[in-house]
Amino acid sequence: MSSQAPVKRVTAPDITARKGAEPIVSLTSYHAHTAAIADPYVDFLLVGDSLGMVMHGYETTVPVPLELMIVHGRAVVRGAKRALVVVDLPFGSYEESPQVAFRNAARVMKETDCGAVKLEGGARMAETIHYLVERGIPVMAHIGLTPQSINTLGGFKTQGRTKDQWAAIEADAKAVADAGAFAVVLEAMAAPLAERLTRAIPIPTIGIGASAACDGQILVMEDMLGLSPRVPKFVKEFGRVGEVIKGAISAYADEVRTRRFPAAEHTYAIKDGGAATKSKARSSSARATKRAKSKAT
Repeated sequence: MSSQAPVKRVTAPDITARKGAEPIVSLTSYHAHTAAIADPYVDFLLVGDSLGMVMHGYETTVPVPLELMIVHGRAVVRGAKRALVVVDLPFGSYEESPQVAFRNAARVMKETDCGAVKLEGGARMAETIHYLVERGIPVMAHIGLTPQSINTLGGFKTQGRTKDQWAAIEADAKAVADAGAFAVVLEAMAAPLAERLTRAIPIPTIGIGASAACDGQILVMEDMLGLSPRVPKFVKEFGRVGEVIKGAISAYADEVRTRRFPAAEHTYAIKDGGAATKSKARSSSARATKRAKSKAT
């Protein structure tokens, strides 16, 4: 019998309780293996609908179906043991009515075992947020630049750059907090406004292209790892994983073409004949490598 205590998973109320305390760390994740790698270091993982652009080649997040979010949500929950997992509700799955939103959010919660959902929109979504929270579904809100509204916004435009925009965004922040959201993402927002909102509302603000004064930060994992061909201004590349992958694939291709891979240690000898058979396999591999080198020169 194991004496190791089970790992307690972070919950939505745990995130809310971090308001004004140590900054909240979060990243997107779309697979079990990246979730497992990030899990010890983050407070929550977001299965963002950005997976449509990052993994499936869509130009925007708009085409992403609910079923795709569920598939990736399941994978991330299996990979993460400690972090809260939040799953985005994709475009078209919640805007129609609070009842439709509940039906789809409940499906996401039941089929992925995630701990919360996220939806975009401020004051216009307050009724829906309240409806979901009252029925047991923790909701993370998302205001500022809302990528699902890209067709009405006219592009990926920074919000709050002029003070005449501030009143509407402040109203959005207050509305989602009053409706019961446990946290709110502030995306692509002028830093002074993001700082002002963080002070003004009682729930944590999670910045992405906002302000260091936010209660937490989130980035798309592939962006910060240097895997994305183009990244927004607000992204810092903390790694150059793309270059490492290119180097590894190039080395693999070279060794296959020169017959250096697989070598004897990467192949299986037959059991009959024992050491003699293994020796023969090694000799055969060595001869093949020698022939390949001879052709190369």
